[in-house]
Amino acid sequence: VKELMVFLDIAVFEIILAYLEKRDWKEAFFSVLPQRKGAVPLGEANDSSKHTLSGKEDEDDDSDSS
Repeated sequence: VKELMVFLDIAVFEIILAYLEKRDWKEAFFSVLPQRKGAVPLGEANDSSKHTLSGKEDEDDDSDSS
């Protein structure tokens, strides 16, 4: 438990430092969070799937009109 608290303290400190450098909270968080954890900003994961679905729907419409 103590090791986890130290890790979290360091992560918070790194995020604050990154924010001071970048002046953007989103960039600060995602520059510090490990990419292997699959962290994505809220809404962006859903947005990408919506674009994929709408793209497939458009293709189907095009094939019907031919």
